[in-house]
Amino acid sequence: MPLLTQQIQDEDDQYSLVASLDNVRNLSTILKAIHFREHATCFATKNGIKVTVENAKCVQANAFIQAGIFQEFKVKEESVTFRINLTVLLDCLSIFGSSPMPGTLTALRMCYQGYGYPLMLFLEEGGVVTVCKINTQEPEETLDFDFCSTNVINKIILQSEGLREAFSELDMTSEVLQITMSPDKPYFRLSTFGNAGSSHLDYPKDSDLMEAFHCNQTQVNRYKISLLKPSTKALVLSCKRR
Repeated sequence: MPLLTQQIQDEDDQYSLVASLDNVRNLSTILKAIHFREHATCFATKNGIKVTVENAKCVQANAFIQAGIFQEFKVKEESVTFRINLTVLLDCLSIFGSSPMPGTLTALRMCYQGYGYPLMLFLEEGGVVTVCKINTQEPEETLDFDFCSTNVINKIILQSEGLREAFSELDMTSEVLQITMSPDKPYFRLSTFGNAGSSHLDYPKDSDLMEAFHCNQTQVNRYKISLLKPSTKALVLSCKRR
């Protein structure tokens, strides 16, 4: 980032948050996966930035960008929180286009001075620098689902590829998706109840798609399909980490 790194050190002292990336595409790809509502709440700590999107206090999506991903990452306070229009942010991050020339990267320097100030984006590509200022808002309180590992009854980990295929085959005329987990058959079942009748997708516990299967008792839960749809974006990006 030849131009963006020519910042006077004293100028950085006025910012509560400074983060730089050599390739902005990595950030925009992650944020697109949780972009199912217009606004998002951003939480920055020394560990990185968490971006949270919620819908009707029923579903929550989180994207966490670790501090090590950034070429430069500084947070002056213990935590920095603000709310921002995610749609506008994504538009700014792709201001040089979504399909850059081969070998060309768009660099990003992101600065936030604190409460009441805009989020400033300095984007550089091919020696051209664009500055964007996005107004921030009062952060709203987000849901705390408080998932406690000691109270887990059943736990199943599936390869994302298999789950993506399953979601693509769901009957979207059904209002709900029923998920059955059991130590005995059908082990793991996805059920829908649409205009054409009910349908079931069963996965045996020894399936190649199963990464982990720990079931202590039969459990049946129903979820609104409309609330599960946003998760398909994240499934497209997901991969196995060892």
